[in-house]
Amino acid sequence: MYRYSLRQRVAIAFAVCVAVLSVVWGLAFFSAIRLSEDRVMTRQLQRAAENYPNLTTNLRGYEDVDSLPESLHQWAQSNPAEGLHEFPAEQLHVAVVAVDNEQQKAFVVFDVAGIEAASSEDWLWLLLITSVVGTLGALGFSLGVFVMRRAVAPVVQLAEVVADIDPEKLSAEDHKRIASGRFGDDEVGVLARTLEKTLERISAFVERERYFTDSASHELRTPITVITGALELLEKSELKSSDAKALDRIRRATRDMKATIEMFLCLARETDDGLYDEQFLVVPLVSQAMDQQQYLLRGKLVDVEVDDLSNPRVYGHPQAFSIAVNNLVRNAFEHTLGGQGPIKILIKERELFITNELSTGLDDRHSQTEASPGNGYGLGLGIVERLCERNGWTFTLHADEVRVAARLSW
Repeated sequence: MYRYSLRQRVAIAFAVCVAVLSVVWGLAFFSAIRLSEDRVMTRQLQRAAENYPNLTTNLRGYEDVDSLPESLHQWAQSNPAEGLHEFPAEQLHVAVVAVDNEQQKAFVVFDVAGIEAASSEDWLWLLLITSVVGTLGALGFSLGVFVMRRAVAPVVQLAEVVADIDPEKLSAEDHKRIASGRFGDDEVGVLARTLEKTLERISAFVERERYFTDSASHELRTPITVITGALELLEKSELKSSDAKALDRIRRATRDMKATIEMFLCLARETDDGLYDEQFLVVPLVSQAMDQQQYLLRGKLVDVEVDDLSNPRVYGHPQAFSIAVNNLVRNAFEHTLGGQGPIKILIKERELFITNELSTGLDDRHSQTEASPGNGYGLGLGIVERLCERNGWTFTLHADEVRVAARLSW
């Protein structure tokens, strides 16, 4: 449990990190200043000890130009401005001050020879300071990372728990791992409680969906089976021609209803008992679809041209593929009027093309556009798209005033 919210913990962590770094940097600069002071005093004392008993001083005052060191004569005669001046080559620092009502200037010369560090020593100190600064920077970065990790640890823990959950296979153990009681009462706890409730709703929904699918599968297929059995009995009896036509319409309607039920149940199921990895042939399913939808071409002078360039095998759900092909063939047969055509079915190694001509002449002025499932080409095209998405296939439909071309690739 945490006493503070995530926002407060992050703010506290940032403040602690800044405070610690500020104290460390302050101590480092203070130490550098004290070290510099001690070094200057030590060098001055060493120089005085070297000249003992003749003690010399590095700081001297001069009231006229002629008494200055020879190296400064030419500069002093140029009437320099008041202030501090440095001469690195001579290792001298000179202060120019005004005396006698600012009519005359005096000079204070500080000889730093033997006190200032040599160039090689300067580079050594620069390297040392750079190393210290780099070390402090690395320590500060490490401290910041450590503090921030501790502050956001609950968020990382929750993210790892959520990442390990498979939405398609929720278990009781997953609910225990996402239990909001493990994350306190802060923002992370609120998020965990929301995820916990969401998982519970998803689990309940999936359970209801499975129950409904199983029940609907039995309740919807039973009447179809009864009707199919009754039709088989009626076929064995002697019927009038008008009754035979009515019986044929009932048979077709029953077959369409069965295909529709299978279609929706196939989309509604969460799992399909491993049928998505089954291997099947394409040509037999296309032939079966043509036989089932052949009645739509009765009374129409329409040719059907089948060109099977290969006999491909597809990995996936055979029932879903059969439903998709049935819908495409039915749409092609149903929306081709008498005298139009031909309907062309082309089977390649990785593709299935179904094309039906809507006019006998081609007009290049008509531009080809992509048709949507709601443009009058059958409600089943939307279902075909969903079936293809579930199985990793690709479905496209292009239509203009000349032809309609459906393409199913795998």
